[in-house]
Amino acid sequence: MTAPNTMKPAQLARLIGTPDAPALVDICIDQDFAQDPRLIPTSFRHPFTQIEELLPNLQGRKTVVICQKGKKLSQGAMALLRTQGADAEVLEGGIFGWRDFGGTLLQADRLPARGGLWVTRHRPKVDRIACPWLIRRFIDPDARFLFVAPSEVLAVAEKFNATPFDVEGAELSHRENTCSFDAMLAGYGLDHPALHAMAAVIRAADGTPQASAPEAVGLLAISLGLSRMYRDDLEQLEAAMPLYDALYRWARDAQGETHDWAVHGGTA
Repeated sequence: MTAPNTMKPAQLARLIGTPDAPALVDICIDQDFAQDPRLIPTSFRHPFTQIEELLPNLQGRKTVVICQKGKKLSQGAMALLRTQGADAEVLEGGIFGWRDFGGTLLQADRLPARGGLWVTRHRPKVDRIACPWLIRRFIDPDARFLFVAPSEVLAVAEKFNATPFDVEGAELSHRENTCSFDAMLAGYGLDHPALHAMAAVIRAADGTPQASAPEAVGLLAISLGLSRMYRDDLEQLEAAMPLYDALYRWARDAQGETHDWAVHGGTA
């Protein structure tokens, strides 16, 4: 039986990648973190001695506190947060429990600064919406996105310390028979079956050579429709987030499901 105010790794794995994912606070001490400098997707590091500093940003949000083993540090930090009304829980087993469960872990030194800037070409369609979705759901929920003229992406990235993507000359961009979504999966170590299934659809919808997926036709049609509905790229991104949330849930939970129209009681 799960202890009070504790979340099992399997429960957390079902929430990561969805709009209902909790805030994840990694409070491992430096010595423990140095032994394995990896982070659970979307988590961020913070000193356990300063945990109450986070309260203004955690109010109204489910929060999971993570230490190495899920014992004294996370138990104490969780309890402190709860005294101030935060909805805080402990990850059962901590990082060790997550690792033993087989949960995805990201190399911390590969990750950009929290709340950092990302920049790409304006008027996004498929890949340039899918990539921001991936960043917000699996890398940095606080990421900010700049949509600029194609010729200015790399220069804007340099001047504003932003990470460029989906543009020629950027590390996170198309390669032979792959798209920028693929580049992000590989670059950040997001080895997840559902994300790979999504990548196949995104790749085909984005017109990647030799890519094929029956679902791509629908994704492309809806993506083009959204681009006509919204003149503002940021508004379009927000409107499209639920589309990719749904694609993720299909890829994770519903690939084998079909739907047939049926006549019940002899009437249509």
